Amino acid sequence: MSAVKDWPAYNAALRVQGKDMTRLHPELMKGFGALSAGAAKTQHLDAKTRELIALAVAVTTRCDGCLDAHVAKALKAGATKAEMAEALGVAIALNAGAALTFSLHALDRADLPPA
Repeated sequence: MSAVKDWPAYNAALRVQGKDMTRLHPELMKGFGALSAGAAKTQHLDAKTRELIALAVAVTTRCDGCLDAHVAKALKAGATKAEMAEALGVAIALNAGAALTFSLHALDRADLPPA
C-alpha cells in the first residue's frame, strides 16, 4: 500500500462516479470514450512510448485519474519504473519552464502602472 494515496480505492471511486456521469450525460461519455480510443490507435508510436507521454501529460495537468490509468497502462506496455522516472523528469522540467515563463510575464506586467 502506498504511503501517499490508496490508489485501488481511488480508482474504484472514480469508476463509480464515472458510471454516474454516464447515466447523467451519456453522449459526453460516449464522446470521451471515442476520443480516448482514437488517440490509442497510433501508427508511429508504440504503446509504451504513448503511455510514457500520457504519464508526463497527466503530471503536467495534475490529473490523478489519468496518472492512475496511465501508470497501469505503461506497466502493462512494459515500461519500467526507471523509464517512467525519465518521462516524469521531462514533465518536471516543463512545469519548471512554464513557471519561469509565467514569472517573466508577471515581471513584464510589473513594468506597467497599476490598473
